[in-house]
Amino acid sequence: MVRIFALSIGLLAACMTALPAQAQVRVLTSIKPVQLIAAAVQDGVGQPEVLLPPGASPHHYALRPSDVRRVGDADLLYWIGPDMEGFLPRVLETRQKPAVTIQTLPGLHLRHFAEDSHSHAEEASDHDHDHRPGTLDAHLWLSTVNARVIATRMAADLSAADPAKAPRYQSNLAAFTQRLNALDKRLAARVAGIQGKPYFVFHEAFDYFEEAYGLKHTGVFAVAAEVQPGAQHVAAMRQRLQEVGKTCVFSEPPMRPKLAQTLTAGLPVTLAELDALGGLNEATATGYETLLANLADNLASCLEKL
Repeated sequence: MVRIFALSIGLLAACMTALPAQAQVRVLTSIKPVQLIAAAVQDGVGQPEVLLPPGASPHHYALRPSDVRRVGDADLLYWIGPDMEGFLPRVLETRQKPAVTIQTLPGLHLRHFAEDSHSHAEEASDHDHDHRPGTLDAHLWLSTVNARVIATRMAADLSAADPAKAPRYQSNLAAFTQRLNALDKRLAARVAGIQGKPYFVFHEAFDYFEEAYGLKHTGVFAVAAEVQPGAQHVAAMRQRLQEVGKTCVFSEPPMRPKLAQTLTAGLPVTLAELDALGGLNEATATGYETLLANLADNLASCLEKL
């Protein structure tokens, strides 16, 4: 009897050992920059997933059946909002689990495109979430102020979903915030020497970053990456490039617009790239910082030569 009892205890212990630990919270983000922020909060606990593959446009992505399943299965889903991922609202209507629309979070610093011109963005109230569709500058992740807001919400959501790991999520949030404070100082120093130097961008995606570090592009060729400017605008931008003289023109990977060669042919212009999405960045605890540091380095590397 003792042997049978001991054997039973042994089998029970083996079964207990074989039981899986609590599964990690499955986090899915729409785009890479949001995944990078989530990776900082989940560091050492889980690995967030991202919906869009590198190089895909968040404005006009076509969801595959496997993507729809991933949207439905994730425990927590984060997306910027309808001003960025226009392909998501219809799919999210059938999602049963939480989906966080980042552009509506309280405390964000938001900018809006001027209604009479898309040549610049205007600062909006930090709590002003009412706007005409399409007027919000949705590249809000390029502000560390907004990254802190997003990370704080993620840490709260993850702590509620996985209370046992709540201290780790909060510790990661504190570390991320501290690193961003140091990052702001490094980036400000990195671009201090290029403030006031003229440069052009193809897509109006960098206003949050520019505002934070005292930069301003001289001209933009298209508000949206997929919108081709008209002939009159192209001629005007070509003339503006001629007037400015030696300058840098930044496009976004993965493909340089064919228009770049037409606009810059015969002019003292250097073509370079700025990656607002960080498509090739690894989703590590410091991936978001790398995204912003790369922007500063790429801007400075070109403009310092002027």
